[in-house]
Amino acid sequence: MGFIGCGALGGTIARLAVAAGHQVVLSNSRGPATLADLVAELGPRASAATSGEAAAAGDLVVVTVPVRAFADVAAAPLTGKTVIDTCNYGPERDGPIPSLDSGSLTSSELLQRYLPNTVVVKAFNNIFYKHLLSLAGADDRSYLPVAGDSPAAKTAVTAFIESLGYDVVDAGPLAGSWRQSTGTPVWGTPYGPYSDENGQPAGEVAIRTALAAATR
Repeated sequence: MGFIGCGALGGTIARLAVAAGHQVVLSNSRGPATLADLVAELGPRASAATSGEAAAAGDLVVVTVPVRAFADVAAAPLTGKTVIDTCNYGPERDGPIPSLDSGSLTSSELLQRYLPNTVVVKAFNNIFYKHLLSLAGADDRSYLPVAGDSPAAKTAVTAFIESLGYDVVDAGPLAGSWRQSTGTPVWGTPYGPYSDENGQPAGEVAIRTALAAATR
């Protein structure tokens, strides 16, 4: 697994991936040396690298960056890769992006345009990182929505998510991934309030219902 961006969410996915037996190669915008503590914590299945090296190493590549940094991601050697887009657009942080503000594109479709020789799958963007960690592998498995245009890529991402201790709801194509974007019913709420760091399980019906309730 390659990681481009390794903040709270990316680091949590990496922790779960290592616990599930995956090898992870981590990167961020500040350089490999800044990830030394995390690599030491995660152990021999983890290493730090440049974003280019992480992209080249991963069978799947997790992208966890501000949307304004999509152009930087495009510089990585990602041709032929399946990219897991965990990103959420926030104009107060990213600056206004007209195609996203108008709804003519989803942020995942925008990333796909920056990465035309990859297959982008949207996942992990709708859950608080502390809930993602605490709910993983529970007997009452929680579900995560996954959106994408390639059935094969969604199958690969689903297998990865299942290895972490979650099940998956197919949320349709990238064009419909707005249903799991910031502020929608499936974003955060089904897993409980942020004030409860343990969260609560969210089953298939809860996630499908929340996706169906989304409006633009």
